[in-house]
Amino acid sequence: MGHDLPNYATIQANHIEEAITILLKRAYSSLDNAIALNDAPTWNNFITPLEITNQALSRAWGVVNHLTGVADHPELRAAHAKILPEVTAYSSAFEQNLELFKRYKQIKAADEWKLLSITQQKVINNSIRDFQLGGAELSEDVKPVFAKISEDLANLMKTFSDHILDSTDAYVYIVKDEAEVLGLPEDVLQAAKELANKHQKQGWAFNLKFPSYFPVQQLAESRELRKILYQAYVTRASELAMTYANGQADWDNRQISLDILRLRHEEARLLGIENYAALSLVPKMASSVTEVRQFLQEFAKRANPSAIKDLEELQSFSKKELGLDHLEPWDISFVSEKLKQAKYLFSENEVKQYFPIDSVLKGLFHVIQSIFQVQIESSNLPVWHPDVQSFSLKNDRSEVIAHFYLDAYARNGKRGGAWMDDARGRMKHLDGTVQTPVAYLVCNFPAPSAQENGSMRPATISHDDVITLFHEFGHGLHHMLTKVDTLGVSGINGVEWDAVELPSQFMENFCWDFEVIQKLSCHIDTQESLPITLFEKMLAAKNFQNGLFTLRQVVLASFDWELHSSFDAINAQPDDVLKLSQTINDQIHVIPQALISRWPNTFSHIFSGGYAAGYYSYKWAEVLSADAFAAFEEQASTFGSILNPEVGIVYRKNILEVGGSRPAAESFQAFRGRPPSIDALLRHGGLINEASSSND
Repeated sequence: MGHDLPNYATIQANHIEEAITILLKRAYSSLDNAIALNDAPTWNNFITPLEITNQALSRAWGVVNHLTGVADHPELRAAHAKILPEVTAYSSAFEQNLELFKRYKQIKAADEWKLLSITQQKVINNSIRDFQLGGAELSEDVKPVFAKISEDLANLMKTFSDHILDSTDAYVYIVKDEAEVLGLPEDVLQAAKELANKHQKQGWAFNLKFPSYFPVQQLAESRELRKILYQAYVTRASELAMTYANGQADWDNRQISLDILRLRHEEARLLGIENYAALSLVPKMASSVTEVRQFLQEFAKRANPSAIKDLEELQSFSKKELGLDHLEPWDISFVSEKLKQAKYLFSENEVKQYFPIDSVLKGLFHVIQSIFQVQIESSNLPVWHPDVQSFSLKNDRSEVIAHFYLDAYARNGKRGGAWMDDARGRMKHLDGTVQTPVAYLVCNFPAPSAQENGSMRPATISHDDVITLFHEFGHGLHHMLTKVDTLGVSGINGVEWDAVELPSQFMENFCWDFEVIQKLSCHIDTQESLPITLFEKMLAAKNFQNGLFTLRQVVLASFDWELHSSFDAINAQPDDVLKLSQTINDQIHVIPQALISRWPNTFSHIFSGGYAAGYYSYKWAEVLSADAFAAFEEQASTFGSILNPEVGIVYRKNILEVGGSRPAAESFQAFRGRPPSIDALLRHGGLINEASSSND
């Protein structure tokens, strides 16, 4: 078909071992050839052959990983687990090869170095750093130990993730009494009926996937229903899941999380680095463990006064208007929504009716096409599920420069949350042709639902979901709009981890502009765009409880940071991880952590994702993204629109197109003409007023 992408529907679990084994053999052969090279190593005779075989393996293994995230089943999981140690072993063999490392350093020391492009030099410098972090300079007796750590970590992280998915998928709660579902909107009830039918039950069924779980917490009048689902949700993958969430004892992630922490600490120790947090900073913008800790403490300090006011207001409203003398954890989302409705005179469900997902996509595409001067068109790429859509991205000459997939809806076998991943990166082949990037964009929105007349009611999403969609597309644009031809630093590759959220969080800001809202809203029944009166209420409520939200994010980031910098994982007991989360929450937050909550057991970002000792980067990059968006705000009154292509092209050229080819600080400076300032973020978040100075 000319797209060089797999036919996902034909991939079987029994194909995986054979295919990956063949690619591993080719990769090992290429590695051996590189080591045995008699000529002086150059980019073309040394790095390019390695890049070709490594990319082939990486892309194929990426497909397997992707399918385990969006279409998991026992056979696929078993096949993945069987070959995972072999893939990890190759990675260790590559990263620890001292002869390979020497040849990279030879290239840097040779006269040819000056003839290489800046991007090629960046790839080699990054590779030398990664060899050092991968253990290439370790003694031969220590290298196998280091490699075993990598293998064990890969297995443990996958198991951690599997336990969350299994614990989430296993739970279903049936409601037969209509009085128990009062307050829930029709689309949620319809989805609950369909779920009950799938389980051959009468009534309404609810599970722990977000589109089912969260509306109950936010809108269900039944305190008991909220309590039951809350207890099940916060005890997933823990020792309490057997009591509350229909879990199994072998899905408990306590020991696994501790084992992961111990291995990471040992990895850092073997490299001569004090702790894993310090190790993680080597390729990041932040310069020290202390700098990150102080950064988080400063955010907590800024947010604390607002959070105290938020909580006092919530408690007062709860007692006076709802008769609840004591707020339980399963009351907070419900009471918050009631307070928000009373204070701003609108409900999230009212807003949701204006955001059918097709209309939101149309508006999102309008934003992207307007400010970045590209075209987005529907495509027909092979998919892994009938709900998945594919699109092409074209430049102003109508040339295809990228493709992307959108997998929007929640379903069994698909892990929760939202993410972007790369199916293929941009690079220039030896023959001069360019491999265009391809992105996976994955969300977990509620799916279209069947109505009593047999027709399908289109899926509508909350404004928070709209923001999530814009966020993931920001990552996708970073990947797809790169103009770097060297794979190692094209798109998101090579970007410092604490800057990688800049483009995603940047896109979120457009969701608060009325011009954009008009383009992406279309009421499910009346087809009217969202009225200005409702938008003004939403805008007034934008920073509703932002103090509480900010403290929660700082708790998560601080927990991650202290786990990897100060926590004694070697001598700890499994419950000590939970105790640390409670201690940090007590130090930072104004809302106590629920005694029943086992949220660390499902903190996949740090235990099975890429955010270990890096969760702080959401707040770090938020400073960059808010300041970047301020460039559009500053020009809006003159241009007459926030969708200013002149500013958009400057942003695109200096942030998106350069990928990881230069330090993120340099890219930001090139765009804004100065270092980043925290003021825009504090202003957007309502944590300072417009008159506050940057010295406050």
